[in-house]
Amino acid sequence: MGNLGIWPLVHLALLIYAAVQILGSSADNTRKLIWVLVVALLPIIGLIVWFFIGPGTPKKK
Repeated sequence: MGNLGIWPLVHLALLIYAAVQILGSSADNTRKLIWVLVVALLPIIGLIVWFFIGPGTPKKK
């Protein structure tokens, strides 16, 4: 994997997990889009902020 090690893969996995959780939340589509952009464009900070004040609770099935 070169000089970067496993951290890029860990970050990618967390990004995908966050996106799935955001898209499955009960928030409206505009808020979902904003959260996905925040998490994607602000790699570490976005994930931390999402973890603490994410877009809402999961949808009921």
